[in-house]
Amino acid sequence: MSAKESLDWKEIFSFKSISFIILGAVCGVIAIKGFMIPNHLLDGGITGISILLHEIFHIEVYVPLVLFNLPLIYMGYRKIGKVFAIHSLFAVLLLAVLLSFLEIPTITHDRILIAVFGGLFIGLGIGFVIRGGGVIDGLEVLAEYSNQKSAISAAEVIMAINTIIFLFAAYKLGIETAMYSILTYFTALMVSGYVVDGFEEFTSLSIISKDYDTIKSVIVNDFDKAITVYKGERGYLPGSFEIKADTDIIVTVVTRLEVFKLKKAIFAVDPHAFIYIQSTKEVSGGIVKRVRKH
Repeated sequence: MSAKESLDWKEIFSFKSISFIILGAVCGVIAIKGFMIPNHLLDGGITGISILLHEIFHIEVYVPLVLFNLPLIYMGYRKIGKVFAIHSLFAVLLLAVLLSFLEIPTITHDRILIAVFGGLFIGLGIGFVIRGGGVIDGLEVLAEYSNQKSAISAAEVIMAINTIIFLFAAYKLGIETAMYSILTYFTALMVSGYVVDGFEEFTSLSIISKDYDTIKSVIVNDFDKAITVYKGERGYLPGSFEIKADTDIIVTVVTRLEVFKLKKAIFAVDPHAFIYIQSTKEVSGGIVKRVRKH
């Protein structure tokens, strides 16, 4: 959706989106006030910068959190859309309000537990807000904008900024604090990835075989999976480049737990079948997911 398009109010006030954003903001507050601030540990991104400024200048965390995010949210409005910007603004302001008024007791002083569970809660917060259609850390918007304007990738921009944050943290707060902060950040990164992409990974299998009709029957009838078929050619092997034959290229998507069993069934039909496997982040529609019968 571009910035020039009319607002979709149903999408903005979607119960699912609002619920995810509220849940994300609450998780973020628990991480920041219950784990990070009392123990002087940081996260990456705007959150990390805000906590670092709090440690050095004793500024309330929500002040730089809002101030630094506002221009990035505007950038997101220009580049991504109005709904994204409104959800992000709501998430950041809600997080700021909760940081101001919600009292969270210090949960632990054990730095390993802080790195693990602080990272867990901030990762949940970031992930839930993204699932709700916004962000509580506009750094990714800046990274995506830089990616469009230069040859530098979004990942490289984020890595460069976070490296500066942690190096400065090491200088001001000590190397050990910076190291635990990096551990917190990577925990948050992994958790937010799981929340956004889903815990159940899917795998796409492409199969090329001379016995394609039998393999199609096995996948559909024995494994109860949908398939997509492309028309292609097989052959073109080293030493016999001239030999080729028409074939059906079969593509199916399964859960990672089903890959081994399906490969075994395919090789039972054709031991020389060619299979290549790709990880799939998200699947919508079709009959990949089925309700388990108990």
